[in-house]
Amino acid sequence: MIDGLRPVSSETVRNVPTGPLRKGPTGIEPARIVAGQPGGDKGPVVVEAGTARIDARHIYYKTLNEQIREQIEAGAHTVVLDNVNGQRYIGAGLTGDGVTLVVNGVPGNDLATFMDGPTVIVNDNAQDGIGNTMNSGLVVVNGDAGDVLGYGMRGGRLYVRGDVGYRVGIHMKAYQDRRPVIVAGGQARDFFGEYMAGGELILLGLGDSDQAIVGSYVGTGMHGGLIFLRGTVEQHQLGKEVAVTTPDAADAARLEDFVGDFCRVMGLDTAEVMSVPFVKLFPYSHRPYGKLYAY
Repeated sequence: MIDGLRPVSSETVRNVPTGPLRKGPTGIEPARIVAGQPGGDKGPVVVEAGTARIDARHIYYKTLNEQIREQIEAGAHTVVLDNVNGQRYIGAGLTGDGVTLVVNGVPGNDLATFMDGPTVIVNDNAQDGIGNTMNSGLVVVNGDAGDVLGYGMRGGRLYVRGDVGYRVGIHMKAYQDRRPVIVAGGQARDFFGEYMAGGELILLGLGDSDQAIVGSYVGTGMHGGLIFLRGTVEQHQLGKEVAVTTPDAADAARLEDFVGDFCRVMGLDTAEVMSVPFVKLFPYSHRPYGKLYAY
């Protein structure tokens, strides 16, 4: 048995309140009490000169996110989380420029979901769903990241130093004057840019791997936005909805901006990274499946 938890029978779990009966003060839902989860305990906090440092070890994700908001509302402009180990939704819904969240450890899924303005820096790897429906701000991952990054992302920038997983940029879209950007320094798996509707994906393929920079089905269902790959891509890797061309002068200027900022953040040499030519992928049509539907 894990320290601090009591054994729970399946009969007890079946009797956990659901629906309206489940309601209770945030952090102490009846389900967690019945199941013996110590979710109400808060992590130790040290505050100094506008920086709050929270020890997230063994802290339930809802409680941790409550603590983050409490410290920001109390005036902290930087919140440092130590010993993070899979807690979900870190930074979810946070708003306001000038707020920085530093994550030491591996955050769980949906980091920075719905975020609008702050900066999140992860000093490790990260899991799936980063930047889900993000509006604005910056997320930096100093490691590898998982699948479905930037799902429905509407603005802001997401920088990943290393490799990324499957379906990165899926349903990413521009919104009004906002254009989301994802830059990954390593390689990507299949379905990169799937159903993409706006924004820009940039994949650099840095490192010593002999594998292709990207997997298969690149841009499947893509109907907006642009994808830039540093190096080459084979036709068989592409979804049938995308075409390949050489970036023009306007594209080169945007790449210089996005890649230059990525290199500045990551401590890389922009000129060296930009010395390898890029290819541009764009959609043939804004309605690739228009003929498949009845109106």
